[in-house]
Amino acid sequence: MTDRTHRASRRVPRGTASVTVVLALSGALFAANAKFAEADDAERHPQDLRELTVAEVERVEVLTGEVDALRGEVDGLTEAAARSAGTQVLDPPTGFRVESGVLPVTGPGLTVRLDDAPQNQPGLEGISPDVLVVHQQDIQAVMNALWAGGAEAMSLMDQRVISTSAFRCVGNVLRLQGQVYSPPYVVRAIGDPDRLREALADSPQVRAYRADAASVGLGWSVESEGDLEIDAYSGSTDLRYATVPEGTQVLPGLDDEAADAAAAADARTDGATDANRPPAR
Repeated sequence: MTDRTHRASRRVPRGTASVTVVLALSGALFAANAKFAEADDAERHPQDLRELTVAEVERVEVLTGEVDALRGEVDGLTEAAARSAGTQVLDPPTGFRVESGVLPVTGPGLTVRLDDAPQNQPGLEGISPDVLVVHQQDIQAVMNALWAGGAEAMSLMDQRVISTSAFRCVGNVLRLQGQVYSPPYVVRAIGDPDRLREALADSPQVRAYRADAASVGLGWSVESEGDLEIDAYSGSTDLRYATVPEGTQVLPGLDDEAADAAAAADARTDGATDANRPPAR
């Protein structure tokens, strides 16, 4: 009875000590893993929305550069394949290339800047915060007015704007072609500066924005430029849903150039054939 009780009394301390050691080691291991994970997360993962946005913008810039490089390789391979096959690839006329945005352009025009109103201004008590920021429709109104005024090329935040461009305002930031921008928002347009100014003045939506700018301090400025430079468009131009109606010329006049080039090539081929043909007997 005494021995059995003595052995039992020794087993309990042994089990308790083992459990204690295991728990201590586990706690140390969990603490070390948490510390390493925290260090890795600090190095590899953004800690807040701003850092996440910056990281994503940088990633988009890298991917955009890779896309541009790959597009250049595809164009080069396409031209090489056409030359080896004896096919002449005609470029669209310059006017079409300017409208599509594939060419950088320079010329006179306007620079328009829109900005949020300064915060904590005196005398703005009771005014809705929505009135104090630039909205998507404000930027659209400016751009539509400039197009109506004869703008031949346009950029938003130094990115070329074409027919498939789309931008969205989320809060007080602008998302355009994978990039995120904060105000002030800058629109540049190449065209007759006088006509562009008249178009801005004639737009009811722009006049409404300018009225708010005068009353609550929204940013608004228009500057004439003698030599604007607008880069070529570097985004995707693939259409997923749009199709051209049957019988519609996509590039009017280009078919005539292709036909003339084909006729000239046929003439050269016929001449070479006649030169190599043995004389008639």
